[in-house]
Amino acid sequence: MPKFFIKTYGCQMNERDSEQVAHSLIARGYERAESELDADVVLLNTCSVRDMADQKALGKMGMLGQLAKQRPEIVFGFLGCMAQARGKSLLKNLPHVDLVVGTQKFHHVPEYVDELVARKRSWISENVQRSMERRMDDLCFSIVDVAEEAGSQSTIREQELAPKQATAFVSVMQGCNMHCTFCIVPQTRGAERSRTIEEIFVEVRELVSCGVKEVTLLGQIVNLYGRHEFPKIDNKSPFVQLLEAVHAIDGLERLRFTSPHPIGFREDLIDAYRRLPKLVDHLHLPVQSGSNKILKAMHRTYTAEKYVDLVGRVREARKEIAVTTDIIVGFPSETEDDYKQTRDLVEEIQFDNAFVFRYSPRRDTPAAEMADQIDENIKEQRNHDLLEVVNESVRQINERLVGRTLEVLCEGPSKTNPSRLMGRTRANKIVLFERADDLIGALVDVRIERATGFSLYGTPVAADKPLATIAA
Repeated sequence: MPKFFIKTYGCQMNERDSEQVAHSLIARGYERAESELDADVVLLNTCSVRDMADQKALGKMGMLGQLAKQRPEIVFGFLGCMAQARGKSLLKNLPHVDLVVGTQKFHHVPEYVDELVARKRSWISENVQRSMERRMDDLCFSIVDVAEEAGSQSTIREQELAPKQATAFVSVMQGCNMHCTFCIVPQTRGAERSRTIEEIFVEVRELVSCGVKEVTLLGQIVNLYGRHEFPKIDNKSPFVQLLEAVHAIDGLERLRFTSPHPIGFREDLIDAYRRLPKLVDHLHLPVQSGSNKILKAMHRTYTAEKYVDLVGRVREARKEIAVTTDIIVGFPSETEDDYKQTRDLVEEIQFDNAFVFRYSPRRDTPAAEMADQIDENIKEQRNHDLLEVVNESVRQINERLVGRTLEVLCEGPSKTNPSRLMGRTRANKIVLFERADDLIGALVDVRIERATGFSLYGTPVAADKPLATIAA
């Protein structure tokens, strides 16, 4: 029975896409491999948001070339955003690559893999006496499919759940129409396309029936879900209608979504935090910059003042909500004053966490062609400085949680210390505590005893229980 290995780079949407591919391969009789060394099929699901992600995937596939020489029967493939952006050009310097599949074609991966596995085995059987280092791409083994496909948003719907899996991602839409000047996603993911509420409801209900307690709704700009396909009802956007439908599913304990855009965050969504207790106490709301000049250059279509006001209104609707964000430093033409405005905004809001990135030019994006590109050393200095501000905010917020008892959804053993269990609070805080396997997949009350960095440490005081009132 052939085995497959998938390595995923990038965002949660990529993780969800990889789960779909894995489920489809398992349904065809493939087994998961522990590493590429044990696999008959090696797939890299790629990201193109930053240059580093591209380089990591290319570097990894380059190193796999040695494995291809030792075992030419292995099928190697690129999936996802970089595959979509680069297409057939990926084969030029990586002759062992057999498969390149874009973001709208994940559901075709199993049939392509089947075809390639059969071709390679047949070729090897026929040429067993010949040099096994002969370039197989000369025999036209490679398959490249990066074409658009209508209805692709509805193909990411099945996944293979692990035993006691408590959380799951659910893709509700694909694509993006916002065209931020730094972002390649509209080119790699295409235009906005949304699944129906009925489809999503059925998927979440099936996940809950299998033991899932928390789902995260995924979309490139998730709060713009359905705006082109579905009407408002009672002045509620399609996204709020979706939240209400999923919230009503019996057995679902927690509901998350990521990532929204400030421009689509209207009063009906703010009100959802007042009305829907399963909606968790966490909002990831990218700001990108605190300078209105830079926001305009980014084509973000809001101001820093509007962003600060929005966060304030959400915090009024849901007390103690954790707010996290994304920030880019070193965007073209960013002056010291522009950076200071970003730093001031971060200090004012006191984020629970922030992902700070140095601007990375992406080809075929407007920002890559802008004048006044910032020196890498300046980017690094600003990145380091802003991280210090963020880390201090995180430290203060987490220390205030010491001594409190928080509801934690136990996800399983800690990846860094298997002797401990790891879970998350409703505010998405990571909590580590003493291992007891019967707690995996359960909601546990944990008394927080200490905070270090981005993690909390505590002791369980109660086992699984009904949905509680809103807590941190």
